[in-house]
Amino acid sequence: MWPLLFFSLAALTVICDRVIFFASHSLNIDELVPPLKDALKNGTLADAARELEHKKNNFGASVLFILARPRDGDSLEKALQTEAENCVRQLEAGLGFLTAIGSLAPLTGFLGTVSGMIGAFRSISQAAEVNPQIVAGGIYEALITTVFGLVIAIASLSAYYILNSVVDRFAARTERVCSRFIMELSDTESARGLYTE
Repeated sequence: MWPLLFFSLAALTVICDRVIFFASHSLNIDELVPPLKDALKNGTLADAARELEHKKNNFGASVLFILARPRDGDSLEKALQTEAENCVRQLEAGLGFLTAIGSLAPLTGFLGTVSGMIGAFRSISQAAEVNPQIVAGGIYEALITTVFGLVIAIASLSAYYILNSVVDRFAARTERVCSRFIMELSDTESARGLYTE
């Protein structure tokens, strides 16, 4: 039960950390699109860049900020991809630990099951007469560790899939928005003039 207690506390810590982190940062990159579009229409991205710098709590701001820096098309796409991957890595921090707990907790529970059954059969072998009370303790240990292991695994994996789906949605929206702006920049004849102060 001690390893299971450790797994449950570790999973709870990671889940709380990620929920607080997600709640304190906006993952809505779409709210940053209108000012960037206006800047694109008005012929300068410098104003949009300054506005994006102030939106520290929005993860998409650091990605879109790359658009306001002058560079050729290939390096722009590479810089956007690198920044987006960095943001996704920050969001996914600790989520892999939840999958590890989701795999290890049931195995630890099954280990308790085997241990409990061994204890039950040892009690039977040492007893002169067999009655239900002799094996009850071992079977109880076997069942309770299995249940706790499965509960911890279900909670950990459920939290992982929910949080990971949030990260996946952010990554998909970011890719869509960046692709659209790269196309708009490449289609604009005065693209070089957009980077003037």
